[in-house]
Amino acid sequence: MKKMLESAFPGLDVVLANYPAPAPKRILAKVVPVAQVGVIGLIMGGEQIFPMIGIAQPPAWYHSLRANRFGSMASTWLLGNFLQSFLQSSGAFEVSCNGELVSSFFSYAWLQYHITLSALANQIQCFVLPGVF
Repeated sequence: MKKMLESAFPGLDVVLANYPAPAPKRILAKVVPVAQVGVIGLIMGGEQIFPMIGIAQPPAWYHSLRANRFGSMASTWLLGNFLQSFLQSSGAFEVSCNGELVSSFFSYAWLQYHITLSALANQIQCFVLPGVF
């Protein structure tokens, strides 16, 4: 979107900034790495951890994770990073001109927003786009 606007309107200054995700998603995104390390620690040291917490025989799912340690840890790491990235991004952006809000992603459906943005680009010549593209 930024390149499209800058190429359509030479001299246009487009400024990008991240639009923050809602607070519950940000908090949950901070818990994900703790859960990742916990699962990896459980995979590596579960035979000592389970007796410490009062479980004499580890559950069956633990043995299947333990049988493929590398795959289990890699999957935990990749899925955790994907989840954390998903929780931290909102995918939204707003258009403002001279500090005045012109258009917001939250007020339109995704397809409608791009059509509206293209129409707006034909009407005004200064944009500040905080958001994630």
